[in-house]
Amino acid sequence: MVAVDADFPRSPRGALKLGRMLVAFVAFVCFVASKAHEAYAALVIIEFIIPLLFFLLYLLKLDKKMTKLYWPLADIFNSVVSAAFLLIVCLFVVIIKTNEVTLAGGKISISGPRERNGSAK
Repeated sequence: MVAVDADFPRSPRGALKLGRMLVAFVAFVCFVASKAHEAYAALVIIEFIIPLLFFLLYLLKLDKKMTKLYWPLADIFNSVVSAAFLLIVCLFVVIIKTNEVTLAGGKISISGPRERNGSAK
């Protein structure tokens, strides 16, 4: 039986991952509704799935069982790479401005979840 960390979703790291997934989902809905290029939708789907996997990893405490990889470093690397990809694609979306809904998806993806009190721990 797998142990569940019930406090993780309420922690700053868990809330940030949930925020990233919410932003990716809203951007996905905007891109699909505007019939934008499939690459935009594919990128935000990936940006939804990868944080979901990390969220489940920490929620189910699998990071404690799989000790071969230093998970916080993998999480940081994922965050940096996905921020770079999203920034590049969303800048293309904002520059091209095919329609208002695509522009909204790009702006939502660029702005992302914001923290109010300090950084995530």
